[in-house]
Amino acid sequence: MENNLPVQRPMTVIQLPNGQHVYTDPANLPAPQQPNGPQVVHIHQAAPDRTVQRMALGSGVGAGAVAAGVYFGPLLVGVLTAIAANLAMLAFMVLILGWGVVTVVRAVSAPRSGRRDRR
Repeated sequence: MENNLPVQRPMTVIQLPNGQHVYTDPANLPAPQQPNGPQVVHIHQAAPDRTVQRMALGSGVGAGAVAAGVYFGPLLVGVLTAIAANLAMLAFMVLILGWGVVTVVRAVSAPRSGRRDRR
């Protein structure tokens, strides 16, 4: 099987002077200039594909925890709600069946006026 696909080169997001973000080939970029002091990037100035990562508590365990909470949180609420509904229905059925059994036992074991006990 032949591989006719072109070789993919990594793309980089850069911010143009007008504020737009574009993808470009790193080979076409000018040599990076070293900043004099520490570089501070505010969250609203980050490239679009990095903003979510920075908001998700960095790119490590924190990001996974946030993603898991967002995904499994509603799932857990739904499962617990379904379990609670099933338990409530089961309790209601036990209540109705218990009432029916007690009613039948009382009706069957009621003393009849025409009968005498033999002792």
